[in-house]
Amino acid sequence: MNKVGSVTDAVDGIYEGIFSGTTGLIALAFYVLVAVALWKVFTKAGYPGILALIPIVNVVFLVKIAGMSGWLALLYLIPIVGFIFHIIVCVKVGDAFGKGGVFSFFLLWMLPFIGYFILGFGEAKYRKA
Repeated sequence: MNKVGSVTDAVDGIYEGIFSGTTGLIALAFYVLVAVALWKVFTKAGYPGILALIPIVNVVFLVKIAGMSGWLALLYLIPIVGFIFHIIVCVKVGDAFGKGGVFSFFLLWMLPFIGYFILGFGEAKYRKA
C-alpha cells in the first residue's frame, strides 16, 4: 500500500512539473507567436485576423485557406489521419501562397512559428485555390 502511494506521488510530481512553470510559459509563448503570424496570414487570405486567436476556429479557417471545405477540419480528430491531414493542409496552404512543398513541410509543419511569419509578414501573395 505504501509502495502504490509513493508511485502516485511521483507521477503527480511529474505532472505538476510539466503543466506548470517554465513549460507552460514556453507553450504559451509559442501559441502567441503562431497566433500573431496566423493573424497576418488570415488577413492576407481575406478572413478576419481575430479568428486566429480562437483555438478550434483557426484550424477550420486554415483548412479553408488551403482550398478545402471547413468540415474537413474534423479529420484532425482522428489520430493518424489527423497527423497526415495536417501535413497535407500545410502543403496546400504553402501552395496557396506560392511556396513549394519543401518550404511547406519544414517551415509550416515542423516550424510553424517561423513559416507562418514568413507567409504573413513576407511578400507572399494569396492565390485562391
